Amino acid sequence: MTKSGLKLGFIGLGIMGAPMAAHLLKAGHVLFVHTHGKVPQALADGGATLCTTAQGVAERADVVFIMVPDTPDVQAVLFDEQGVAAGLKGSQGKTVVDMSSIDPIATKDFAARINKLGADYLDAPVSGGEVGAKAASLTIMVGGEPAVFERIRPLFELMGKNITLVGGNGDGQTCKVANQIIVALNIAAVGEALVFASKAGADPARIRQALMGGFAASRILEVHGERMVKRSFEPGFRIALHQKDLNLALQGARALGVALPQTAGAAQLMQSCAALGHAQADHSALVRALEAMAQHPVMPDAPRA
Repeated sequence: MTKSGLKLGFIGLGIMGAPMAAHLLKAGHVLFVHTHGKVPQALADGGATLCTTAQGVAERADVVFIMVPDTPDVQAVLFDEQGVAAGLKGSQGKTVVDMSSIDPIATKDFAARINKLGADYLDAPVSGGEVGAKAASLTIMVGGEPAVFERIRPLFELMGKNITLVGGNGDGQTCKVANQIIVALNIAAVGEALVFASKAGADPARIRQALMGGFAASRILEVHGERMVKRSFEPGFRIALHQKDLNLALQGARALGVALPQTAGAAQLMQSCAALGHAQADHSALVRALEAMAQHPVMPDAPRA
C-alpha cells in the first residue's frame, strides 16, 4: 500500500473525525466524506468530495473509516437502507474501519455481517482526544485480522503514533473500554486531590506542580489537572461521551459477572456532572461533581463577561 492516491472514505466529521480525515487528505489520498453537519472548510478546500449517503461513500472508496459517537450510530451508518453495507454489495476486497468507541459485543456482530459481504473489518478506537487528533498522535487500538491490520497500518500512521493490534474483532473496543476506565479513575483521583488541597487552604496550582515531579505524576495530572486549576472545560472529550464509555464498561462487567466498583463510582460522578448541566463540558469537569459535594471549588470560575 502506498501513501498516495488511495480512494478513502470518512464518515463522521466531528471534533475528532474532521482532523483525522484532514490528515488522510493532506497525505494525497482521494477522500469521499459523509457527515450530518457541515463539511469543515479545510476539507472542502482540500478537495474532499461530499457524498449524500454512507452508501455513496462505500461505493466510491476502497477503505471506509467511521468516526461517530455511539453503537446505534455505527449500526445506522453500516446497515441503514442507504448505509455502508448497501454500498459494499457486489464488490470485493474493500475494508471498513470503525474508529468510534462502541460496544465490543455489537462490534463482533457488525464485523461478521460486513465480512459476509466480502469486505474486511477492523475496529480501531482511539485515545488522545481532540489534541491527539489534530496532532496525529492518537493511540489506536485495533481488533481484526493481522493481514488486514498490516495493510491499513500506513493509514493509521497518518493519524496516530501508538498503534497496536490487540486481537480479533471486538478486542480493539475492549481495549478502549479498559482505557476509559483508567482515564476516568485518574480524573477522579486528580479531582479529589485538588479539591482536598484547595479546601485545606493550599494553592492547588502549586500542589499540582509539586506532584508533577513525583510518583503521582501522570498525563491526567498534567493536562486535566491544569484544566481544573485554570477552569478551562472546553470539550476535548465530552462528559456525555465518557458516560457512554463507562456504561459500556458496566454493561460488560454485568455480562461477565465481574465487579467494577471504582468504575461505578466514576460513572456516578459523570452522571452528577450531567445533572448539574455539564454533559457537554470536557471530562475533566468531573471535578465539578466533587466540588459540589465539598461545597468548595478547586479555584473560582472566571467572572463571565
